[in-house]
Amino acid sequence: MIRGKTYQAPPVNERECLRYAGCNFKETSAEERQLFADCLAEIEGKLSYKVCWDRFPVKTEGTSLDFGFTKVDSAGLAKNLEGCGEIILFAATIGLEIDRAIRRYTRLSPAKALFFQAIGAERIESLCDAFCEEQREALQAEGKFLKPRFSPGYGDLSLEMQRDIFRVLDCPRKIGLTLNESLLMSPSKSVTAIIGISGEEYQQEKNKCGVCQNSDCAFRG
Repeated sequence: MIRGKTYQAPPVNERECLRYAGCNFKETSAEERQLFADCLAEIEGKLSYKVCWDRFPVKTEGTSLDFGFTKVDSAGLAKNLEGCGEIILFAATIGLEIDRAIRRYTRLSPAKALFFQAIGAERIESLCDAFCEEQREALQAEGKFLKPRFSPGYGDLSLEMQRDIFRVLDCPRKIGLTLNESLLMSPSKSVTAIIGISGEEYQQEKNKCGVCQNSDCAFRG
């Protein structure tokens, strides 16, 4: 059964917001801090933190994965789901208000538009983290553990999988999240992802950048 939930706003991680904006936390000027604070105050209370999800079985053969609702081929996802017989499939969004703020300030104040972009990126990641932590705690009662989340478009997992995810989770009706023909989501600050459910606890990599295939990422450590 597809479930949906609206979350309370997670605490804001100022360092992450500034990192997404390309700013060094320690070197940020007083003027930049004030502009950032103004953006936070302007968007406060206007975001909606919504998630829909369900659990599905998964069968893996080499790089081929069968989730019941679709089949995909991805070496990266197959490696991520090693030892998993089940997944959590979810979609999350923080709503349209952040997109409206970005559009409004793209012409009026590019600096503010940049900060709103960064705030949106931090907010959706914080929502995903809150959801994953909730699911992790719930699975402890079953003696099960979560793998890191893995999204379409990451590594060699095709964005085309978005069509199946939106269909099976009924994202437009559940959380107001839509997908256009170019596979772009609206609201833009949204995430779809797969999380493997394993019988063994996952050992978190100390350096996530070391296992990421995106060597051109601006945030690569």
